[in-house]
Amino acid sequence: MQADSEGVEHGKHQKDVLGGPDPLDYVSMYRNLGSPAASVPEHWHYVSFGLSDLYGDNRVHEFTGTDRPSGFGFELTFRLKRESGESAPPTWPAELMQGLARYVFQSENTFCSGDHVSWHSPLDNSESRIQHMLLTEDPQMQPVQTPFGVVTFLQIVGVCTEELHAAQQWNGQGILELLRTVPVAGGPWLITDMRRGETIFEIDPHLQERVDKGIETDGSNLSGVSAKCAWDDLSRPPEDDEDSRSICIGTQPRRLSGKDTEQIRETLRRGLEINSKPVLPPISTQRQNGLNHDRAPSRKDSLESESSAAIIPHELIRTRQLESVHLKFNQESGALIPLCLRGRLLHGRHFTYKSITGDTAITFVSTGVEGAFATEEYPYAAHGPWLQILLTEEFVERMLEDLEDLTSEEFKLPKEYSWPEKKLKVSILPDAVFDSPLH
Repeated sequence: MQADSEGVEHGKHQKDVLGGPDPLDYVSMYRNLGSPAASVPEHWHYVSFGLSDLYGDNRVHEFTGTDRPSGFGFELTFRLKRESGESAPPTWPAELMQGLARYVFQSENTFCSGDHVSWHSPLDNSESRIQHMLLTEDPQMQPVQTPFGVVTFLQIVGVCTEELHAAQQWNGQGILELLRTVPVAGGPWLITDMRRGETIFEIDPHLQERVDKGIETDGSNLSGVSAKCAWDDLSRPPEDDEDSRSICIGTQPRRLSGKDTEQIRETLRRGLEINSKPVLPPISTQRQNGLNHDRAPSRKDSLESESSAAIIPHELIRTRQLESVHLKFNQESGALIPLCLRGRLLHGRHFTYKSITGDTAITFVSTGVEGAFATEEYPYAAHGPWLQILLTEEFVERMLEDLEDLTSEEFKLPKEYSWPEKKLKVSILPDAVFDSPLH
């Protein structure tokens, strides 16, 4: 590790993974001299220990083989610009890593390069504009083969709100490449400077043109977010059907089956959006991977996994066709609907909202998506608490016009949109609504 970091170990943030509240055993902190010739400034380099399997005895992670991922398969790193006269590394990045690791342990969602995390607060609790994160491969630390499996190193990169939104609208890797071209915004090694006061678009306005062109050409590769959301079946009164009551109204909605969980997990395999800070409640007691980017932009998208044929839905939970549905989102989730429609469905793709407070999932699909159980004949279909909505290109265009005010600064809650002839209603509600037992 010392050779990789071109520095010396400066200190450790110690923690017993079994006896304390933090999931990481420790975070090592190194002074990295950088590379003046490559315009890489001196910085502090942080490396986590505990997301991978450090022991091989199943007390924290199940050992799955030397050729398989070790633990969750990755450790986190972070590069923080060293301030003049700073003799010791700040410890707040270690707490930030603990927060992200806590989320991984609780939800069993994993991170991958290109993912983004919306944190909604300065990473160091200052007045900084750096309030969110992107994740990418560490530029110095290559994947390593250990006796307990393979470990990759994912670097946290601090970004401004405008840069996060650009990553959502387009893709994380594209924004990371732009950050690499701007020395004060990260440079080749993507070093975070908490004192950076300008976005890359303010530093170089031409970069916005590159993002706009990328969005138009590629669409968004964000295929899902963890969100505050819910849906109701308006087709019939809840008392007429036990499924309606347990899924939409009851205080204890039925869990997704293992096969459904696996299908969502494989469909949305790598990406992740975190909507609150600093620790989310577990997404599910079942193993469920993160919400993800597509494997490759394609007009012919699929809800099938990359490595297998379509997963047959669990035979004990029937798929129901619904005549009318009511979708509910908090403001932050609702603001992503135009991204879902313009950046995903108009490019022949799908987009999923996965509830952070239960097992509810809402997937929007276009007519070009394979493996969906919603069809043009029955555009609203539910499998347990998982709702799919198929929208035609014509209807998407109309919805985009009607939802134009969703991004307005003067947006007031609650807000309702309705398309009676399509039997579809969308409500944007205060966060508190989703914290009640009914949701």
